[in-house]
Amino acid sequence: MPSLPRIKRPGRRAVSGEVLTRPEPRLDELSHNSLTWVHLDALDAQAAARLAERFGWHELDLEDVLSKRQRPKIDDYPEYLFAVLHFPWYDKTIQRLNAGELDLFLGPDYLVTLPNVELLPVSRLFARCREDEELREDLFGKGSAYLLYHVLDDLFDYCFPILDKIGHKLDRIEDEMFEGRSEEVVRDISNVKQEIISYRKIIKPERSTLRLLERYAGRYLPEALEDYYDDIVDAAERIWDLLDNYKEVVEALEDTNESVISHKQNDVLRVLTVFSAVLLPLTLLASIFGMNVAFPGEGTPAAFWAIVGALLVTFSGLVAFFRYKRWI
Repeated sequence: MPSLPRIKRPGRRAVSGEVLTRPEPRLDELSHNSLTWVHLDALDAQAAARLAERFGWHELDLEDVLSKRQRPKIDDYPEYLFAVLHFPWYDKTIQRLNAGELDLFLGPDYLVTLPNVELLPVSRLFARCREDEELREDLFGKGSAYLLYHVLDDLFDYCFPILDKIGHKLDRIEDEMFEGRSEEVVRDISNVKQEIISYRKIIKPERSTLRLLERYAGRYLPEALEDYYDDIVDAAERIWDLLDNYKEVVEALEDTNESVISHKQNDVLRVLTVFSAVLLPLTLLASIFGMNVAFPGEGTPAAFWAIVGALLVTFSGLVAFFRYKRWI
């Protein structure tokens, strides 16, 4: 995604006047049935370096983890699998939809998740596994790839409510547009269009990456569970199809809104043109009789009322003609 401008905001202060510092990234670990899940809720260079030394990751993978902008990809090693995935995340600092990156390492007996921002579905699933022993037994008892499937499944489930919000915005824009607020919804259309574009930039490169993940992660899955990752690919395709539909809808709404605004402007121009056309012959008559030359009845009250009558007859005739042509 393109870099978006940062908005500088003052640091939050406590009641006593002390500046509240951001909590340090927390490294958590769960182990069950010889399977370990390590989760770092926010990117930390020192913690990532310790994990790389502990699990024997390639130094280039560590560089990719610490990189601020990395494209979705899969690196397959004999000992482990390294993947970079992107998911939509609402950045409150810029108030826009942005890409939250999830770096993950998958081995035969471990899963390490390293998001660069806090991805709530991952944090919540980790907390549930810590608190619910039965859930931990179910997810940890079928291999690391099965655990990763549930992590990704929760992340993609989290994507659909965002799509629903975009759909509701489009419906609201359509209602407001035909309620006479076409000028006011121009900014709303632009904002929704930006959200759809940002979402498409996140999902588009990820579709091919998920197909590779489906192929490579199969070696850590029991044979009976090989079809699970196909469900993840299907979810990504459904999201892409919805985004395609929303893209067509927002473009149609934008064209329709421009037509409504243009139609209103044409109505105004039509009224102004009618007024000009009606006043033009009246101005001509007034100019003729206003010339400094003698004409019959000049200087008599009857001439004045005759001129006024001619102006009224001309005005009424032109208005009737325009009404007959349905121009007004």
